[in-house]
Amino acid sequence: MQVLSRDSVTVSVDAVVYYRVKNPIMATNNVEDYSLLYHSVASLRQSRRKRTRSSGILSRDSVTVAVDAVVYYRVQNPTIAVSNVENFSHSTRLLAATTLRNVLGTKNLAEILSERETISHTMQSSLDEATDPWGVKVERVEIKDVRLPVQLQRAMAAEAEAAREARAKVIAAEGEQKASRALRDAAEVIAESPAALQLRYLQTLNTISAEKNSTIIFPLPIDILKHFIKPSKVDKYDL
Repeated sequence: MQVLSRDSVTVSVDAVVYYRVKNPIMATNNVEDYSLLYHSVASLRQSRRKRTRSSGILSRDSVTVAVDAVVYYRVQNPTIAVSNVENFSHSTRLLAATTLRNVLGTKNLAEILSERETISHTMQSSLDEATDPWGVKVERVEIKDVRLPVQLQRAMAAEAEAAREARAKVIAAEGEQKASRALRDAAEVIAESPAALQLRYLQTLNTISAEKNSTIIFPLPIDILKHFIKPSKVDKYDL
């Protein structure tokens, strides 16, 4: 229906009308489709979705990112929505883009990538409060995508690769340190017990013999060789 507002501008206002059919025969004969009014009001009150795209947002640590967000809202009060704001749908979209820039401007890149739910909740609260005088209810906000510049992606990939290599080197160094300590402890135990040295010697022979090779091993205790080793004589010449 048409309503004349105070500033003499004719606007179209949807109202909720409750009705019942008293005479089905007259209703079908005189009205072509009496449910059109109900459907028009119902369509206005349905939840809507607006996608907000930002080509470049400067984060707190001076990184330019592109963010896609989706705002879900519905019209709570159709009369206020058409009388208090010129175009509630377009205004809600512009407000969502501005709010997205303001919120992401307080975050650094790491927070933008890891705190999407927190950012969405902050945006939803701010938008819902701002659009309440328009008769619009913002139900939720979702951060769909965060895009980084190509050069920054390459730099982050190189940094991640360097960090992985550094961690691998640290793990290898820690493993060698633990192995050297274990060998030192084993050497101390073997030095205190000659029998332990012989057991280790026999274990080594057992390991070698288990391998498939053509090498023949003749075990010979080292103590026997002491009797055959004589100190060399050094000839002295008079100068």
